[in-house]
Amino acid sequence: MHWIWVLIVGAIIGAIAGAITGKGKSMGWIANIVAGLVGSSLGQALLGSWGPQPAGIAIIPAIVGAVIIVLIVSFIVGKVNN
Repeated sequence: MHWIWVLIVGAIIGAIAGAITGKGKSMGWIANIVAGLVGSSLGQALLGSWGPQPAGIAIIPAIVGAVIIVLIVSFIVGKVNN
């Protein structure tokens, strides 16, 4: 049951990061989950595990990390498509 909550929280974090960057409309729900989970790992590695932690994911650092991931991926995809 824990993994289901992790996926749900990861999807929400990825969707928030997509909304903050304005790049979320082109991302699907799988990409939102991946951005949220990878971003949470990056954010917690850079900023630590502070703030609310539903499903063991620190929300604020995870959102910051997911925003970084979404920006990097959108930059790379933009370079490949041009």
